[in-house]
Amino acid sequence: MVSIGFGRARQNDIYTAGVHGRKPRVPADFAELERRAKAVMSRRGWAYIAGGAGEGRTMEANRDALDRWAIVPRMLRDTSQRNLEIELFGQKLSAPVLFSPVGAGALAHPNADVHIGEAAAELGVPYIFSNQGCAPMEDVAAAMESVRPGAPRWFQLYWSTDDRLVTSLIDRAERMGAAALVVTLDTTMLGWRPQDLNLGSLPFARAEGISQYTSDPSFWEIVAERIKAATAEKPEISVGAIKTLFSIARNVPGDLRTNLTAPEPRAAVQTFLDIYSRPSLNWDDIATLRDRTSLPIVLKGILHPDDARQAVDSGIDGLIVSNHGGRQVDGSISSTDALVDVVDAVDGRAKVLVDSGFYTGSDVFKGLALGADAVCIGRPHMYGLALDGTAGARDAVANIIGELDLTLGLSGHRDVADLDRSALKHLG
Repeated sequence: MVSIGFGRARQNDIYTAGVHGRKPRVPADFAELERRAKAVMSRRGWAYIAGGAGEGRTMEANRDALDRWAIVPRMLRDTSQRNLEIELFGQKLSAPVLFSPVGAGALAHPNADVHIGEAAAELGVPYIFSNQGCAPMEDVAAAMESVRPGAPRWFQLYWSTDDRLVTSLIDRAERMGAAALVVTLDTTMLGWRPQDLNLGSLPFARAEGISQYTSDPSFWEIVAERIKAATAEKPEISVGAIKTLFSIARNVPGDLRTNLTAPEPRAAVQTFLDIYSRPSLNWDDIATLRDRTSLPIVLKGILHPDDARQAVDSGIDGLIVSNHGGRQVDGSISSTDALVDVVDAVDGRAKVLVDSGFYTGSDVFKGLALGADAVCIGRPHMYGLALDGTAGARDAVANIIGELDLTLGLSGHRDVADLDRSALKHLG
């Protein structure tokens, strides 16, 4: 759990272990964390998690925009006691950091979502369950409860073309204790991702990352309807197809794994690919959410101030300024540049969070100073997960929170809630 003086405590733990010759399994800097994670991950896993859209310009823009803001430390202020706690939607959080949803996490580590949930619970910060997760949301919630009763968790919703599934996923999210519903807007279709395309690798085609669907009764009703309506079609037989079939069998419920000739596993994958997201999603759809759930509604993927204003005018509770980690539109505006405009447009009428390109504690400091209420961390916790499971995901984010705490104090500030743009200088 994050506590007062967390940064110094984090340092002391690492240095004390060093006295005994033990070095941390999770590096303290992002560049080395990324390098070591790449060394242990498969080519497919690395392409999916580390890759970006097109030529990677948006990923570069995310970093360049953060670098254009410089922290201006102030001196001779008593910063011996620092506060990282915040409140979001009625929950007190130990730090202004969330674990972002990342789909198909099992590409980095088996049972990924359970491990990430446990890591978040240990730190006392929320995990936004991925709609494209590799474990049912109920299993992840139970694992988090075993670590810390009431551990904060949110749920990410990809809006399916079948409203029965949308309703079922929302209902399940409420029952498993989600504190907010995060509707992802920027992935109504997959962006052009050369790293995956060059390998011919789409995890979902192997039933990787569709556990929220294969654990949902409404989804299986849809699959059954499609099987009944389908005409017999002879599949192409190849070594690759057989390997894919075995992968699908590993990632569907146990009672379907033993019969590779059954139509359900393949039909489940095809159904997912056909209905997982709705390109026609619009503001009228979002307006129906208030009748579907009592949870706070957060829209993820907002980049334009006009969209932010319309969301707030529609009664939306929160926004996540995000370009999906640079994985959807090549040449998109950076999240940091968009954050400034969105914060000004919202003017305190809704919570504003941000993700995409935030890898360090000083990055989080900048995001908060620019007006974000909290910052969501994606790739770093996935890289930590790849290196050391639950402990790795926890330590990767603990390092970020530790650095945030120290940066806060060394810059002359005592409370993250007091940060504003006066703590920064724009370098142009």
